[in-house]
Amino acid sequence: MDLLIGLLIPFLGTTLGASCVFFLKKEINPNVQRAFTGFAAGVMVAASVWSLLIPAMDMCEDMGKLAFVPALVGFLLGIGFLLLVDSLVPHLHLGQSEPEGKKSNWGKTAMLMMAVTIHNLPEGAACGAIFAGVLSGSGDVTMAGAIALSIGIAIQNFPEGAIISLPLRSEGHGRGKSFLLGAISGIVEPIGAILAILLAGFVTPILPYMLAFAAGAMIYVVVEELVPEASVGEHSNLGTIAFAVGFALMMILDVALS
Repeated sequence: MDLLIGLLIPFLGTTLGASCVFFLKKEINPNVQRAFTGFAAGVMVAASVWSLLIPAMDMCEDMGKLAFVPALVGFLLGIGFLLLVDSLVPHLHLGQSEPEGKKSNWGKTAMLMMAVTIHNLPEGAACGAIFAGVLSGSGDVTMAGAIALSIGIAIQNFPEGAIISLPLRSEGHGRGKSFLLGAISGIVEPIGAILAILLAGFVTPILPYMLAFAAGAMIYVVVEELVPEASVGEHSNLGTIAFAVGFALMMILDVALS
């Protein structure tokens, strides 16, 4: 039951955020959106370090001074995978007019949804990898630590759900459709988490690599997407402050609940 709840917590955060379309009439203020983006970046960086990379190296203590190797390999593979996906899959980031990836005839809404799906892939992998660590019984990852990661991701998913559903509403979609699309954007997380758990179940030694892979993928999203969005325009210090708050909160959650 704890496993199921832990996997669904991030999706719940996205769904609650998407429900803002029923209460708010306009898009989120740019300064507020910048703060939300910076906060999400802080959470993801802290989670990558405390919840993923450090446990990955702890699992390989028997390798001595080479304990960093699985973490390094997994981290670079995560960066490379997201770089490949980003360059191949057609998608459009909010606030931009030119899509990225290969050219396609997809509509704007479809490409916006795909951008969020790419963003959510590493978060789903992170949840799956850390819960796989709990199920492995290695002792390097605790259920409390895994739940802390899920809560941290859910907190940063709340504004993400709103950032998706509100612009869709402003483009003329009904509230119900905007909410549904915003909520669905987060469904890739529990699906990805379950796939990661199943993979780790078949190949247990791969777990440290999976943890680091998820960390690399999340760091890619932070550097490629979140930091630039949080720094653009005036009052960019809002994004910096929000980053610090998100990082500190995730660090506290991971240490206090582990």
